[in-house]
Amino acid sequence: QVQLVESGGGLVQPGGSLILTCVTSGFPFSSSAMYWYRQAPGKEREWVAMILSSATRTLLGESVQGRFTISRDDGKNTLYLQMNNLKPEDTAKYYCNMFLGKDYWGQGTQVTVTS
Repeated sequence: QVQLVESGGGLVQPGGSLILTCVTSGFPFSSSAMYWYRQAPGKEREWVAMILSSATRTLLGESVQGRFTISRDDGKNTLYLQMNNLKPEDTAKYYCNMFLGKDYWGQGTQVTVTS
């Protein structure tokens, strides 16, 4: 049974930082590409970042380049998103995602950036 459990969200001021964590189980994490998405109220879900297996390559969405970093710990089956210099427009619910025949999603973790 595939499980993705996000945590680490919270309320932060503009310019602040957060680290999101996605603990996974039930599938071969080390050989799976992993993704972060976000969804703000009234908006469509937006792709944020991707990391290939063995961290051979990472990609970031244009709006977060230079501020966010995606990483993984295959020994812990865990995905991370380091978010720096947060802006109010980063406010959203953040989800980790993987595809194994179909899309799997966690329950999400809320990030709110406000002064």
